[in-house]
Amino acid sequence: MGNEIKIIEDAFANIENINPDSNLDIINAINNIIENLDNGSLRIANSEKGNWAVNEFAKKAILLYFRINDMKLIDGGPNNSKWWDKIDSKFSSWDEDNFKNAGFRAVPGSIVRYGSFVGKGCVLMPSFINIGAYVDQSTMVDTWATIGSCAQIGKNCHISGGAGIGGVLEPLQASPVIIEDNCFIGARSEVAEGVIVRQGSVISMGVFLTASTPIYNRETGKTLYGEVPEYSVVVPGSMPSKNVSSDANLSCAVIVKTVDEKTRSKTSINELLRD
Repeated sequence: MGNEIKIIEDAFANIENINPDSNLDIINAINNIIENLDNGSLRIANSEKGNWAVNEFAKKAILLYFRINDMKLIDGGPNNSKWWDKIDSKFSSWDEDNFKNAGFRAVPGSIVRYGSFVGKGCVLMPSFINIGAYVDQSTMVDTWATIGSCAQIGKNCHISGGAGIGGVLEPLQASPVIIEDNCFIGARSEVAEGVIVRQGSVISMGVFLTASTPIYNRETGKTLYGEVPEYSVVVPGSMPSKNVSSDANLSCAVIVKTVDEKTRSKTSINELLRD
């Protein structure tokens, strides 16, 4: 892959001149990277001992992929519907064997763009998964949930109805949203701007997490930004403005408790969220 990465880097430095008629080596390198993202052999970000590192060349390949594809009629929509876009549906050329081998369930209305990966045992309700995203095995993506470009979702997670997991392609060095294994993201919640939700955490309904959202730990009194510690139980809240002359409180997220792995695995979500 080393040679392909160099081709991607050189092409990206000249992105304004990249088009469907570009050199075949460039076209093949871009297509191979996107194919690897699609089959899960390559990820936008990888974790080593809890430290996530972004593969910038893969994000560059996605941006280049838009340059080498013209708008076209795309098959693979629910009830034989079509789209007008540059990126195929993941299911455009799939038959029964492809679905059986992939090993996940995709109900009518689930939209998955080519270049994203979905693991075995996943269940996709009517939802949207964008290019570059990685959804690991046995995760539920519930109705009207969206998984943005490059977002990384762990194993055995539940992304509840209407939840939004933000995407990011640019700036290239920006980290994607990371939802680690065994997390619950409540209905209508939003996680964006490279926030990391560590393993086993429970995010209540209606929590909004961005890089600038204060995450207040009620037990320790500390305020965090950009990362929810593992096995945290988080609810929406508010805190006083730093501007003492203002009567308005600001939105925040509140860690109401932290549980251990055993408690998390044996306790219902509703019970965890009871104060």
